[in-house]
Parts: sequence; structure tokens; C-alpha cells
Amino acid sequence: MTTTLAIMKKELVVYFKSPMAYIVAGVFLGLTGVFFIDSIDTTVAVAEIRGLLLRSTFFLLPLIPPLLTMRLLAEEQKLGTLELLLTAPVRDYEVVLGKFLASFIILSGTVLLTLFYVLILSIYSNPDLGPIFSGYVGFLLCGGATISIGLLASSLSGNQLVAAAVGFGVILLFNVIDQITTIVGGTVAKVLEAVSLTSHFDSFARGVIDTGDIVYYLVVMAFFLFLTIRSLESRRWR
Repeated sequence: MTTTLAIMKKELVVYFKSPMAYIVAGVFLGLTGVFFIDSIDTTVAVAEIRGLLLRSTFFLLPLIPPLLTMRLLAEEQKLGTLELLLTAPVRDYEVVLGKFLASFIILSGTVLLTLFYVLILSIYSNPDLGPIFSGYVGFLLCGGATISIGLLASSLSGNQLVAAAVGFGVILLFNVIDQITTIVGGTVAKVLEAVSLTSHFDSFARGVIDTGDIVYYLVVMAFFLFLTIRSLESRRWR
């Protein structure tokens, strides 16, 4: 755990010294601001926040996490420092978890800045805080899942742009796969809906915290982090 925290702290320092974190945060806050302003015309305050979070989940989570994670392992591969790290007395899972936690903290901090919009709603209306709370919980869980996907993509290539593109493509696929249910039916439709990132977010946006949805996001995180660890382990034998 000490090693994991050390790697996490190192990555956080790199984030804050790099303009990328600020650019990503600026893009995120700018677009969520647009979503918020666009939803002001709706009559119900809860719907405004729900719309903001639903749009952010669909449009921003395929984009922001790959930008945050593309450097984490791809850059180390390009510079040759990953091999040095793997030969050090550090376990692969410690490297992966440390980098994952750093990215998740940056994403969470950026997301929590959008609570400013909730404050605005509270000043001019009386929003129901229950759906708002559940919506943010679901968004952070979905964000953690997308970060794990982006981290795997970063481990597969030494090119940051390629890593970002692969991460974007996989996350986008998980976001839109449930749309195919309108074409197919039966068991296939149920399976596609079950693996969709956005379909599991819907209940959070409605104010319902379903343990099944929580387990889904945790399983996705664990699965892709496991694949990332295996990807690093395979490099020891190259």
C-alpha cells in the first residue's frame, strides 16, 4: 500500500505540473457549463442536474478519461522508464493502482467543481438533493470504470495519441452498445443493455442507488485493471 500511495503522489505531482490536467479540467468545466445553461429552460431543478449528468456521461466520459490516462503508461514505454520501473522491487498491481488512483482523484476533483451549479440551483430554487447526490455517485463510479479502460489502452501502446484513441473507441462502444437493443431483441438485447455503461447510470440519475449498478461499475473497474496488470506482466517476458 505504501508503494501504491507513493506512485499515486508522484503521478499527482506530474499532473499538476503538466498543462494537460488544466486543459482537461477547463474543457470539462466549459462543456458542463454549456450543458447546465442549456438545461436551465427546463421547469424542474432536478431535471436540470439530471440532464447535465446524463449528457456529461455520454459525451464527456468517452473523451476526458482517455486524455487523463493516455500518458500514464504509454509515455513510460516510449521513454523506456517502464522497464526500469518493472525491474524495481515494485509489484505490477501497485503500479497500476497508483496510477489509477491518481487519475481518479483528478477526475473526481474536476467533477466536484461542478457542485457550483448545484449551489446556483439552491439559491434560485429548491432542488431535491437526493437525485443530485445519487447522480454524482453514479457519475464518479462510471468515471472510475472509464479510467480503468483508458489505463488499459495506455498499457497497450507507446504512443499517447494511439492510447487515447483506443480508450475513446472502447468507452464510446460501451456507451452506445445499448442503442443496438432497438434493432435486436430477446436475450441479445438484455446482454447488450447489461454491459452498457450508460444504461447502468440511468437509475442513479433518477435518484435510485441500486446495488446491482454499483457492483457492475466495480466489476468493470476490477476487470480492466486486471487486464492492465496482465499487460504489464507480459512485458517482463518480452
